[in-house]
Amino acid sequence: MNLIKLPRMDSQKVSQEIGDFVIHSVLEVGATGCVVGLSGGVDSSTTAALINRAFARYNQKKDNHLELVGYILPTRINKKADIHDAETLVKKLGIRHEIHSIEKLVGAFKITNPEAFEENYHRGNLISRVRANVLSTKAATEHKILAGTGNRDEDFGIGYYTLFGDGAVHLSPIAGLSKRLVREMALFLGLDETIVHRVPTAGLEPGQSDYKDLGYDYDVVELVTEGLRQGFSCNQLASNRQVAPLVEKQIANYRSVFGTPQLDSVDKVIEDIRRRHRTAMGKAKIVHPPTPKISLTYD
Repeated sequence: MNLIKLPRMDSQKVSQEIGDFVIHSVLEVGATGCVVGLSGGVDSSTTAALINRAFARYNQKKDNHLELVGYILPTRINKKADIHDAETLVKKLGIRHEIHSIEKLVGAFKITNPEAFEENYHRGNLISRVRANVLSTKAATEHKILAGTGNRDEDFGIGYYTLFGDGAVHLSPIAGLSKRLVREMALFLGLDETIVHRVPTAGLEPGQSDYKDLGYDYDVVELVTEGLRQGFSCNQLASNRQVAPLVEKQIANYRSVFGTPQLDSVDKVIEDIRRRHRTAMGKAKIVHPPTPKISLTYD
């Protein structure tokens, strides 16, 4: 049986490519740098570290320095440990940063959108849109551009982001990297292992994690979406020796941690990813920030 090929990268080369893309994007519009929202997770931390590295390289040679500013915008849902990790990161990078709770901003929407507070799902998406508004306004008033922090699995794999929320950015530096490659890049950049291996969460609902929401992790998303792109049918993926054992293991783990799984077979997981992938492509037609061309190899 044919194997699904997963991309590999030269971290040094790709970090340079992403950095050059960000610098070009900033200079093209005459901006003074970038704004990034930080959650303490590996995606936003890696994005910030990549941009900071690129700006440091640029600033050594030029008089008009580019600046990266980090904004930490928690609500009561966010864990103190996440805020601490985000603050530790900005101090390590040596960048200007601010911390602002947006709890009251979100609460103000009870006046116009009380229905959004009846379900955690809608309230979570509202939080994401409020946060995006704060970030984009900060970027505008500072003559900077807003860098997104979505990875390839989230943005183009299954569309796991809020339209006009965390997807509303000027550019998307790590959109070509799967979650696996983001972690690899984070290690290359010297980020703390607690950040690198943090359980992915959107931080928009109490007790939420991406795995709990989806029923599978991003390694599965990458395998299945790559398989579909490489011409594998759903039936072939369901019996594929790379996919089936991994999915079965994750279903069993989900059952032991959370109880009855929402997706209780390999076929259902593959179909769910395919369905979400179609949604992702539809969302990309509405909002598709520029992404860098990066060098990935398939062996």
